[in-house]
Amino acid sequence: MTLMLTKSEVQSLLDIDACIDAVEEAFLAQARGYALKSGVLGTHVDGGGFHVKTSGLSCGRRYFAAKINANFPGNRLLNGLPTIQGVIALHDASNGSLLALMDSVEITTLRTAAATAVAAKQLARNDAGTVTVIGCGVQGRSQLVALSRIRSLVSVKAYDVDNRIAREYADGMSQIIGCAVEAVDDYRIAARESDIIVTCTPAHDPVLSRSDVREGTFIAAVGADGEDKQELEPALLASSKVVVDVMEQCATIGDLHHALDAGLMRREDVHAELGDIVSGRRPARESAGEVIIFDSTGTALEDVAAASLVYERAIELGAGSQISLTS
Repeated sequence: MTLMLTKSEVQSLLDIDACIDAVEEAFLAQARGYALKSGVLGTHVDGGGFHVKTSGLSCGRRYFAAKINANFPGNRLLNGLPTIQGVIALHDASNGSLLALMDSVEITTLRTAAATAVAAKQLARNDAGTVTVIGCGVQGRSQLVALSRIRSLVSVKAYDVDNRIAREYADGMSQIIGCAVEAVDDYRIAARESDIIVTCTPAHDPVLSRSDVREGTFIAAVGADGEDKQELEPALLASSKVVVDVMEQCATIGDLHHALDAGLMRREDVHAELGDIVSGRRPARESAGEVIIFDSTGTALEDVAAASLVYERAIELGAGSQISLTS
């Protein structure tokens, strides 16, 4: 039997705190050799595209997950549909059994934010309390909630190309995280006054340059998850300590690949993968003045960590519905 879990069921089973812990454990497992190799495949179509990401974990019960996500940025305006729609198939990696099919949207949102929190815990200064979020969509909300779990925030600035969305974000998030959030018209000024910057936009050209960042800043670049997407100026990466979620993926579809193409960086210039930082194999922040970038393309390792957690909670609580796809 295969467990079916809807979006609302996944939302009821997955919280950000547990997701942060699961993602951190997954990166640690990867560093210790208990993760299956991740894979990614992308296809562009008019108005959007599809990507498939796969990975597995072999510590405790062995899991394999494959996620198919559709990303159509104009969907809400043109079709009244979500930007991202998709499904995760979770298998038993020991015998291939299809354990569950579940909506991918909440998992994608939370696991991406959880990875930022894991990175920030290691790479942001301990006293980092001022944040600028560039891009006030669903991901921007989850990013800020996740950061509030690992740092004591004192001031947040929010920017979106649609100022109305930024104002709504500021009003709502102030209540959620218990910290003043202010919508701003000039994100560059805000960024220069921040300890942490998160970019979560669909940009195809850099939105952040070296002159926008002060010493000691931690930057989570979340939006570039395709060859044609870019949020950071290559010179900014070249002048910073760069940590990636997955080297091969970031070198192909992340902000890193633009710095490589520009000839300003080599793969050898990347400081570490996040798993190396979490495991202590490579040093995290080494000085208060370092500018550190986390190039986050979203690895399926995060998907399998979150999906397996959702599945185990669902089995324990009797959530979802069981079907037989083979009958």
